[in-house]
Amino acid sequence: MSKFIRKPLLQGLFLLVASSGLVFSGQTQAQIDGLKTGEGVFEVLASEIALQRGEAGLAYNTYLEMARQYKDPRLAQRAMEIAISGGSPDLALQAAKTWDELSPSSETKPKEVLITLLVLSNRWPDTVKPAISLLRQQTPAQQENTLLQLQALLAKAKDETEALRAFYEIASTVKVPLKDPGLLYTYAMSAEKYGRNDVMEKTLREILRKRPNDANSLNALGYSLADRNIKLPEAFALISKAHELSPKDAFILDSLGWVNFRLGKNALALEQLQQAFAMKPEADIAAHTGEVLWIMNRRPEAEEVWSKGQKLDANNPTLKETLKRFKPDWSTPEKPPQGSWDGRFAVKVIGITDSQNQGGSGGFTLTQDALKDILEIRNPIGGSIAKITINPGEATLERDGQVVTAIDADTLIQNTLGLPLPARGLSNWLRGEVRPGSEASIDRNAKGQVSKINQDGWELAYTWGKNMRLDKLTMTRNSNIGSIDIRLVFDHPNE
Repeated sequence: MSKFIRKPLLQGLFLLVASSGLVFSGQTQAQIDGLKTGEGVFEVLASEIALQRGEAGLAYNTYLEMARQYKDPRLAQRAMEIAISGGSPDLALQAAKTWDELSPSSETKPKEVLITLLVLSNRWPDTVKPAISLLRQQTPAQQENTLLQLQALLAKAKDETEALRAFYEIASTVKVPLKDPGLLYTYAMSAEKYGRNDVMEKTLREILRKRPNDANSLNALGYSLADRNIKLPEAFALISKAHELSPKDAFILDSLGWVNFRLGKNALALEQLQQAFAMKPEADIAAHTGEVLWIMNRRPEAEEVWSKGQKLDANNPTLKETLKRFKPDWSTPEKPPQGSWDGRFAVKVIGITDSQNQGGSGGFTLTQDALKDILEIRNPIGGSIAKITINPGEATLERDGQVVTAIDADTLIQNTLGLPLPARGLSNWLRGEVRPGSEASIDRNAKGQVSKINQDGWELAYTWGKNMRLDKLTMTRNSNIGSIDIRLVFDHPNE
């Protein structure tokens, strides 16, 4: 009897899906046409009803599970659309990957969306493979348009070097010469970041043959030669011409100071660099100015300007390389060291309303092994709450025998435990270092110790004990749910 009743009911649901524009979109109708079982239809209907009731998470999970079960890319696309509408980029990215994996290789739309979501999530290295695959399916005009779109998104990159390296890997696969001058310039800069100075120099000279008064290309080529300490007369001529064309450009003035430093004109170089820094305070210019001061044996002044540079951008590659040579105690080790911290935490959230106020406390142990961090969180009486393993590009949380995986560790903890605890980069912060790959600033005390770090929306205040041991760390931030205050006290700091 149940089969007899269910069959006409299924037919009625199909008619409802096909005729109603209120509950389902045309895309959803297409998805249902591809399903073969009545159970699948019920799942789609339940998902759309859940979505209308504001249960976007339930709808998303159901669609994504169905996409994988039925191997239907359209269901994954629907899950991605739900995640985007709900403001969940990590979930949207997960669904977009599934959409692309399930789609025929000839379909370009899933790859275009996946690449865009990866870029907006600042996962530039992961864009290389799908972007190259997309370019191979495009005409030369389409390829250049794709590269122009990626070029426009470079401005949103948190790690410019990482993004430009990825851009070079992608653009270097295009066999037809690029025509757009701005795109050629970006390609040259990306080649330099990738370590291909030969490609950079060749491309810039190609631009200058066609546009001999291109100030940016003149400056870029001249600075590259000066920075490598080669062809200094030509470097000086190129940068001087760029300076004549754009006398108020602080970056060109920085290059002029730098080439004069290479030529041994320290006093003139310092004057130009200080003027450039006053015009535009940038970490690159601070690095150069500090180096000239250091060589002139004016070391306290060098440290002062380098400190200003770290406040501006502690992850700036030029500044980091300079500090590595002259102030290694201020620089971050190249290889992540091993370490272990054990202590207690207290969290206090002051919400927008009194009902949103919350707090909690417990213990933690953080173990670092190269690029892997393991964070164990305990309740106040010592019982295990969760174990979080953080690897580059992935985090897993183990709790009550279940394992949950996500791209971002902070989001994973917030969504799973309801605790606004920062796990991403915590091992760096506990060492008094900034996390690589994200904008950050550092303040130092009179002893040169890190007193404050601002990164990822968090403000960190340090209390140091004897032998450079970290006694306390206070982390605060403002968010859409209110202000968050986290205090860490260490029983065994970095044992």
